[in-house]
Amino acid sequence: MEAKVLDEFKKHSIYRLEEGLRMITKALSFVDAEQFWEVPFDKGMSLGNQLMHLKGNLHQYLISSLGNQPDERVRDEEFLSHPQVKKEVLLAQLQKTVADSITCIQKASSSDYLKIRKVQAFSFSGLGAVLHAVEHFSYHVGQTAFWVKYVTRQELNFYEGIDLTEKNENNVD
Repeated sequence: MEAKVLDEFKKHSIYRLEEGLRMITKALSFVDAEQFWEVPFDKGMSLGNQLMHLKGNLHQYLISSLGNQPDERVRDEEFLSHPQVKKEVLLAQLQKTVADSITCIQKASSSDYLKIRKVQAFSFSGLGAVLHAVEHFSYHVGQTAFWVKYVTRQELNFYEGIDLTEKNENNVD
């Protein structure tokens, strides 16, 4: 039973990362280079900074912590403007980081998920680290979607062709 629960946790964590990456990729297809580095307000984050920040957070919480790799994150760099860096480059880096994060989620053992480790200034089990990384990723997916909608006045249609008004069915296997 426990193995099934862990497998289900892994499956849905991976689904959320892939779904978020799909949404970010689609949203960013609507913005140009100038919009990509535009800062919405004083102390706000550009879309470019969002990608850099997501990459750093995923690496620290999943690849470094859960995957037992060195923590090389320089968090303050994620919030500096780098308009010379192209959207496609940062998106490719984020895609690789998500893929590497998924590998860490898949390969981690039950004991890896229960082991307590220090991440940033916090103590998390592997489960806690994955939960944090996925919810943090989702949070910034929402920020990205909002900012792209605001800047471009575009409907993003993340679920185009899917009827989201369908009612739940119980006991679907």
